[in-house]
Amino acid sequence: MSPARPAAYSAGMIKPIELVIFDCDGVLVDSERLAVRLQVALGAELGWPITADEVVERFIGRSKESIVGQIAERLGAETAALWWSLLVRRHRDAVDTGLDPVDGLPEALAALTLPTCVASSGSHAKMRHTLGRTGLYAHFEGRIYSASEVSRGKPAPDLFLYAARRMGVDPAACAVVEDSGPGVAAARAAGMRAFGYAGGPTPAARLEGPDTVVFGDMRALPELLAGR
Repeated sequence: MSPARPAAYSAGMIKPIELVIFDCDGVLVDSERLAVRLQVALGAELGWPITADEVVERFIGRSKESIVGQIAERLGAETAALWWSLLVRRHRDAVDTGLDPVDGLPEALAALTLPTCVASSGSHAKMRHTLGRTGLYAHFEGRIYSASEVSRGKPAPDLFLYAARRMGVDPAACAVVEDSGPGVAAARAAGMRAFGYAGGPTPAARLEGPDTVVFGDMRALPELLAGR
């Protein structure tokens, strides 16, 4: 896929990037396809015959509160709580059987010279597990932020603004690497440049927008961040 580069980015009209903020699921660890399959199976089991496309549109990139709220509206609070409990347990079991970094991610990290951090809708416990299983936790340790630390999850900008503040970087000098529609929307709302990774289940069209580069190969990220 040829990356789509914002005009302002190409023209060098914005501040140089000082911090790269990574989402976790689907950007660092190849877990989103797994999550989609689990959500579809749970829907069939608990009374919501949801499709994979609907899971991507409704759930991917969103916080626990948003997902549970949507399920509760459809099936009631008790079933929503059961759904989430089963999802957490089954996701952990599936991760334990094998989880890899996103294709090309290790090469991209090795080539990056900019400071980095992680800001994810997932909990700290989940990120310790998935990043630990893929050998990535040590790379980001001490620079990992969760939506549980802010009042509003994606697509609100709160989490990315919080991460930038904790890292001591102006939001205008931050780049966010995301793989979901809510994620790129949150980055834009925070006044940050968005890099939408379209190598996962979210279609590229859902990532496109102003101040956003859409790309399909994680190995291309360092050069895209450098504006080449």
